[in-house]
Amino acid sequence: MQFEIITIFPQIFSSYFSESILKIAQQKKKIQIKIHNLRDCTQDRHHTVDDKPYGGGPGMLLMVEPFYKCLEKIKKGKKSLVIMFDPAGKRFNQKMAQKFSQLDQLVMLCGRYEGFDERIKKLVDARISVGDYVLSGGEIPAMVVVEAVSRLIPGVLGKQESLKEETFSKELEYFAEYPQYTRPEVFKAGKQSWRVPPVLLSGDHQKITEWRRKNRKK
Repeated sequence: MQFEIITIFPQIFSSYFSESILKIAQQKKKIQIKIHNLRDCTQDRHHTVDDKPYGGGPGMLLMVEPFYKCLEKIKKGKKSLVIMFDPAGKRFNQKMAQKFSQLDQLVMLCGRYEGFDERIKKLVDARISVGDYVLSGGEIPAMVVVEAVSRLIPGVLGKQESLKEETFSKELEYFAEYPQYTRPEVFKAGKQSWRVPPVLLSGDHQKITEWRRKNRKK
């Protein structure tokens, strides 16, 4: 699958996408992530991507022309979707991530400043929100979407069993994780002792499964 991200701050992504699961997924050619600098799609010598809003008002708006030119260059294929990040958009969730993972190409528009020229909405297939809060731009939401979608692509995770058991698994609309523990068996926290539940040390897999089912986090 190919992720295309359009932004005015392309360097923001370099560290996150070059570590851990996403790094390995790219090396294995399970995913491809391309970052496009919106300023490269401008024609003036200052590489202008924003301007004052008509009618007055605070801040600057991202202009429609650079996005249009950029999308003309990169959008391709029937299984391609263009999204923009908008606090008023549809809430991103695991069901949406599953749908996106079936695509060949996902193009993401990252906003900045006071937002987008309204006409940019005509260039996208969907407006997506990652939560009821305000961020400075769409770069972090883009990272969230790439991470969530990539995990659902076969071969990206080392063990498919972990995908089946984690929160919001494919098999169940909602599946809450159970508490998990690792060494030490007893941890001394001042005067307190925090112990691993004995059933997890029993080796009785049936009892462990029952305990986990009973103690799923709500």
